[in-house]
Amino acid sequence: MIKRFSKLLAVVLLLLVPPAYAETFIISDIRVEGLQRISAGSVFASLPVAVGDMVDERSIRASARSLFTTGNFDDIRIGRDGNVLVVVVAERPSISEINIDGNKAIETEALLEGLKGAGLSVGQVFQRSTLEGMQLELQRQYVQQGRYDAGIETEVVPEPRNRVTINIDVNEGTVAAIKHINVVGNEVYTDDDLGDVFELKTTGWLSFFTNDDKYSKEKLTGDLESLTSYYMDRGYLQFRIDSTQVSVSPSKEEVYITANVTEGDKFTVGSVDLSGDLVLPEEDLRRFLLVAEGQTFSQQLVTSTEEYMTRRLGNEGYNFAKVTGIPEVEDGETTVNMKFFVDPGKRTYVRRISFKGNLKTADDVLRREMRQMESAPASSAKIEQSRIRLERLGYFSRASVETPQVPGHDDLIDVEYAVEEQSSGSIGASFGYAQDAGLILGLNLQQDNFMGTGKRVGINLNSSRYQDMYNFSYTNPYYTEDGVSRGFNVFFRSTDLSEVNVASYTTDTMGAALNFGYPIKETQRLGFSFGVSDTEITAGRFAVQEIKASPRLEEGVDYWFDSTQQPDGTFSGPEQLFPIATLPPSYLTRPADPGFLDENGDEFLNWTITSSWTQSTLNRGRMATRGASNSLSLEVAVPGSDLEFYKLNYRGEIYFPIKGQWVMRFRGELGYGDGYGDATELPFYEHFFAGGFGSVRGFESNTLGPRSTPARLYNGRQAVTEVDEETGEATALGDFGYGAVDEKLLVETVNDDPDPFGGNVLIEGSAELLFPLPFIKDRSQLRSAFFVDVGNVFNTNCSVSQINCFDVDVDELRYSVGVGVTWITGFGPMTFSLAKPINAGDEDEEEAFQFTLGRGF
Repeated sequence: MIKRFSKLLAVVLLLLVPPAYAETFIISDIRVEGLQRISAGSVFASLPVAVGDMVDERSIRASARSLFTTGNFDDIRIGRDGNVLVVVVAERPSISEINIDGNKAIETEALLEGLKGAGLSVGQVFQRSTLEGMQLELQRQYVQQGRYDAGIETEVVPEPRNRVTINIDVNEGTVAAIKHINVVGNEVYTDDDLGDVFELKTTGWLSFFTNDDKYSKEKLTGDLESLTSYYMDRGYLQFRIDSTQVSVSPSKEEVYITANVTEGDKFTVGSVDLSGDLVLPEEDLRRFLLVAEGQTFSQQLVTSTEEYMTRRLGNEGYNFAKVTGIPEVEDGETTVNMKFFVDPGKRTYVRRISFKGNLKTADDVLRREMRQMESAPASSAKIEQSRIRLERLGYFSRASVETPQVPGHDDLIDVEYAVEEQSSGSIGASFGYAQDAGLILGLNLQQDNFMGTGKRVGINLNSSRYQDMYNFSYTNPYYTEDGVSRGFNVFFRSTDLSEVNVASYTTDTMGAALNFGYPIKETQRLGFSFGVSDTEITAGRFAVQEIKASPRLEEGVDYWFDSTQQPDGTFSGPEQLFPIATLPPSYLTRPADPGFLDENGDEFLNWTITSSWTQSTLNRGRMATRGASNSLSLEVAVPGSDLEFYKLNYRGEIYFPIKGQWVMRFRGELGYGDGYGDATELPFYEHFFAGGFGSVRGFESNTLGPRSTPARLYNGRQAVTEVDEETGEATALGDFGYGAVDEKLLVETVNDDPDPFGGNVLIEGSAELLFPLPFIKDRSQLRSAFFVDVGNVFNTNCSVSQINCFDVDVDELRYSVGVGVTWITGFGPMTFSLAKPINAGDEDEEEAFQFTLGRGF
């Protein structure tokens, strides 16, 4: 009771009695009253006085100011109760929630981030002045966007426990449309010429889609800079914009823009000199002078010259070099003398190279791609080349670099690379589907960056509709420190080609190969592979004639007989069985040409050597957008192999950036193969095929080009009979062999739809316009394109009976147009295409929609 009375008395004294603390006293205790959320310790920490201090009026005022400075209190009163310092406070409320409604042009996250920077966020102390300031700032931002009728309303709702909820209601209004753009003072160029320079346009019939008639202060600033560049790049060195007026109609829906300009005279270049500290030979720097005597002055050429010289100096370690083009104009003259002043600064060295973002990839994998070394002069070209090499690895969707100066040193920099990792393979069970392969099941480990070491490891156990494959491969791209790679692979593959639109046969192949790669230039490599393979081919009873000649007896027949059946259905005598080896040759119709297996057998042990050359200046290992790639390979089955042949193959692609993210891509592939020595042609199971993804889209996989000749087999089995001599009745004894009629066996064609057979010449190409899909933020994982594909397969060794088989002929090239999308997912590339063939032949098989998982375009 006494304690409560004391507090009440202290408050009464503070409210009724004027501050009379001129008398000094020693603080025996400090009492804080009125706290709700803030701890007393926070108040004590903000006070400049403490227990035991002697205080007077000045120190008490300083204490009040110190507490107000914290921003936590609306009111503060300080009094004295004996030798006890009494502090009575009124806390400001805290913000429990911020609600924003009605905003579309500016995202809620951006608004909340801006409020937080100004001191308004959940949990902070609420200050109305800050809210009013943010309200005015937000209104100003909408005005800059041309939304003059935008309105911002705020509401502060009290909550229990001294808290408030802030509701912000945004009425964004509409963007004012540009009614007129007027340039005043132009004489050399017409209004139409200058109107083309502006990104902002007056309202036209396409403005509904382009929104180019919507006013924005930022766009206007950019247009005025473009206008200045337009004149200065054409010789008008003294061009200036005197003033700019932006008028808004009373309805706030229309904007009128006026720019007053002074064109000045047109200047030509007189002399061009270099000055300053030329740390490089003058002849070296003069190679980068784009400005020459007698030219019309162009600010763009001056700026480009400055950039090129700065880069050249940066390549020599002068990373803070400055090159300034100084125009010197004499009064009354229209000739400008250009002087480029070179300030190289100190030569800089790299103190440290660091990496961030590589969560699973070891630093050593990134460091070995560096062309810029630590403690060496900092070269801008080498730093950039190192960044490009990181992107070409294919492990990262992007790589960036910063070169901050080391604090306290004007000749040292750090090089900091930041990468963003992406999927470079898959580990575990696989389940997928491809239109040409069907359901794909497998257990695989396929990693281009195995365990972050940069080594490529593949263990594949895959089964699909047409193929069972078991493979193990390993490649170390840095077998030696200077970039020599070494790898090997061991495999077994069983394939039924009839399931993927290829002539009916199966192959069982096992083999192994040892591979080496040698860098010969920064962007070029030589490769060598030494391999051995054993291939067994099973032709089957329906093997086409190019593989196995026909007509022929069906396998598994042991006997033959002469039929004694009469036209009336009776038998003149019993049908006697004879061993098939005794079948008279005259009973068979001989084929015109022997098949490949007839001449060479059905099992082949081949030793191969493959040499290759690759060149790549692509900016990324996946989803490249600029640069080029070329590869040339020659595979030879060496003498002593069961089959002697060679295959020559070229692949190339090149990217041409157009504007922004619009890019042209051209791709081509050429292939040629043939036999040599005792071999007369390329083995049929090594043929090239065309059609489908990676080839000519819009046609079914592998269906273009030459077709096989269907097999022709001796017709049906007949029953061997026994005839009763008395009655003449026949009794069937069983199905034992082929019957002969009129001394010839009947022949039938077992397949009237010939299968694709491929050829030894391949020609393919495509042109693609890569374009960005709307509403997609990260386009590094998504690619879309309009394309035109062209190609076909030819054969220089067509058999007499083959259809759709022709030597190289440009008139037989097939074309298609369409659109495709590739998306890099966690499972690998997923690709879709919709294509329309332009000139499909009678034998070609069309397929408009195609998709696959695991292969891009």
